[in-house]
Amino acid sequence: MAEKIYDVIIVGAGPAGLAAGLYTARDRYSTLMLDKYVPGGQINLTERIENYPGFERISGPDLVANMAKQSQEFGAELKTAAEVAGLRRREDGLLEVSLKDKAKTIYLARAVILAPGSEYRKLGVPGEVELTGAGVSYCGTCDAPFFKDKHVLTVGGGNVAVEDTIHLSRFASKVTMIHRRDEFRATPVLVEELLATAKKSGNIEILYSHTLSEIKGSGKVEAALLFNKKTEESFEIAADGVFVFVGMVPNTEFLAGIVEINENGYIRTPTGRLRTSMKGVFVAGDCREGAAMQLATACGDGVEAALLVRQYFRDPDFWSGGKETQAESWA
Repeated sequence: MAEKIYDVIIVGAGPAGLAAGLYTARDRYSTLMLDKYVPGGQINLTERIENYPGFERISGPDLVANMAKQSQEFGAELKTAAEVAGLRRREDGLLEVSLKDKAKTIYLARAVILAPGSEYRKLGVPGEVELTGAGVSYCGTCDAPFFKDKHVLTVGGGNVAVEDTIHLSRFASKVTMIHRRDEFRATPVLVEELLATAKKSGNIEILYSHTLSEIKGSGKVEAALLFNKKTEESFEIAADGVFVFVGMVPNTEFLAGIVEINENGYIRTPTGRLRTSMKGVFVAGDCREGAAMQLATACGDGVEAALLVRQYFRDPDFWSGGKETQAESWA
């Protein structure tokens, strides 16, 4: 059994986890950050960030390096290659975090912040992984300005696919939307806006009953191979970028049956708060229900979760209501 008891253990060292670690460490709480791989998560795949306040341009790896260094300078510990296998609350009130390693390592803490993030759902086609960051993107809001006056493809038919296709049409010279079905899964009002925008702008083309089979290019996206499901014919189309909008996969498998998660795997919280269904366990970032899936908001979540931890330590009645209303707290 581990001898040291940390004030806070943070599961995940992406933007949300690193921001939380900075604040808890600055509050002089002993802090341990655990990451399955290396700090940064999905943001490490982004070569250019231009929508993070205070930076005109910075790469994902550079921003992460700065954040990790800053939190560690205030005393937060960081352990990489530390995959969390489980979490439980002991009878004495301490939280036990177990790792998936041969030694079955266990760490103890007074509070835990869950920030394991999420991953973009991949198409799994040739060229997708190799050209990610070189024309393949999963965030129209983040990367649209890089494709000004270029031809891009978007793949998907849900709300995000429709919203980001509209957004991309304000920058790209042409947007070809690829959807595998004959009708969209997105809400009707968004579909109406998409069709109206396509008619008005003239730079959105929608290919129903099509799928993307391969992304081609040497060092950058140059073309894509499409498949017409009705004619069963394949054809190649030139493109400067491919945006994949087929959903997200939260990294919460290890939490099944431990904290309450929704049908899509996202961690549930009370309205407007970042507390989970387990006392002393908070959540931050893209793994939570209703997250905005943006770098800046993930950092904001981390900061808020850290401030709530401070309140939790100071107010013995915090979890059962305390300074919040009873309606906001878990039963």
